[in-house]
Amino acid sequence: MTNDRVLIAGGGIAGLTLALTLHEIGVACTVFESVPELQPLGVGVNIQPNAVRELEDLGIGEADLDTVGIPAQEWALVGLNGRDIYSEPRGKLAGYKWHQYAVHRGAFHLLLYRHVIARLGADAVRLGAKVSGYRKQADGSVIAQVTGKDGSITEEAGRLLIGADGIHSAIRAQMHPDQPPIHWGGTIMWRGTAKGVPIRSGSSFVGLGTARHRVVFYPISAPDADGLSDINWIAEKTYDDQHDWEKSGWFRPAPLSDFAHEFEGFVYDWLDLPKLMAQSEVAYENPMIDRDPLPSWVDGPVALIGDAAHPMYPTGSNGASQAIIDTRVLGRHLAESGLTSESLGRFNDELCVSVGQVALRNRGAGPFGLLQMVDDRCGGVFDNIDDVVSETDRKQFMLAYQTAAGFARDTLNAAPRTLPKGARVKKEEMA
Repeated sequence: MTNDRVLIAGGGIAGLTLALTLHEIGVACTVFESVPELQPLGVGVNIQPNAVRELEDLGIGEADLDTVGIPAQEWALVGLNGRDIYSEPRGKLAGYKWHQYAVHRGAFHLLLYRHVIARLGADAVRLGAKVSGYRKQADGSVIAQVTGKDGSITEEAGRLLIGADGIHSAIRAQMHPDQPPIHWGGTIMWRGTAKGVPIRSGSSFVGLGTARHRVVFYPISAPDADGLSDINWIAEKTYDDQHDWEKSGWFRPAPLSDFAHEFEGFVYDWLDLPKLMAQSEVAYENPMIDRDPLPSWVDGPVALIGDAAHPMYPTGSNGASQAIIDTRVLGRHLAESGLTSESLGRFNDELCVSVGQVALRNRGAGPFGLLQMVDDRCGGVFDNIDDVVSETDRKQFMLAYQTAAGFARDTLNAAPRTLPKGARVKKEEMA
């Protein structure tokens, strides 16, 4: 074997967390990222306690995460009439051993990048280099075709290739050339951040409205001297008629005049959504898209992780978290069984089907399905939510989702480390 590297296609959250995991178990790797420069793009994202646990095991603890976000204290659903449907504490307030963090996605991404460079060296991440295809070798290794920013194509040899290149993954497209097209369920999202006074607990994630017409908002920074936080908001509407969703692209800047009128009614004594949105420097338009679950994430020495494997609607706030979990489960199998196709197969057997089911659950509105249930039963208008959906049913609904997504409290608290401390790939297994 001439090269014992693992090649990673994509330098997003999944790719960078995998690089840190491989370094932990003693495996050399190179990350290939298509953009020429990493920038703090995006808005807010939640990192669930199961993923925060994995980050802490990687040496990225609360002190690091506090620089890019804040612990979430509450998760709440509120009807269109402004009345509570459901709320629960989150993170350590809910009895978890770890916080749930609401972070600025771009700042978190750069935090991971800095850790990769500090631990693996500046040449561990090659920017302006896109893995555009692969070729399996007779000895079980792989050759990756890498397209540079000037259009030149080079080849890189490795023991394994991991596709962490997102929903438009070139690795996935080659592995599954007959995959269905990207799935859009009719919802358009507009995202932004603005300065505002945090409500309720001071660090609450609030979903307000109906399953088809809602806004989600939560702070991603501690209050400043004036009591103002960076508030992340996502306004969503589902359309029955045709909508040119493909023009939205991903994080396409959109003027407020394009969509603000859709949310004029979201004004309460505790929230003035139009005013909050108007204070945003920029807003982005996104279609809510995913892909059908795959029968397999593995092709010999090639595997998919993160959005390349399981792009999902952001209704469960667990897309980034699952990407982190992927890397740690993969690291465990590599440490146990070596840099082999068999290890990738075991990783696939553990996660592919179950995570695909979570993706379908998110397509069905995920935990926001409670909003749909209330809307179906009373049109979203009620005086006492217990007359619409019992407290027991509401709690069981949420527990079912948390269990499926892998962050049910008692199970998570009792679980052993995903990747045992000190685990390393044996040298003979890299020979």
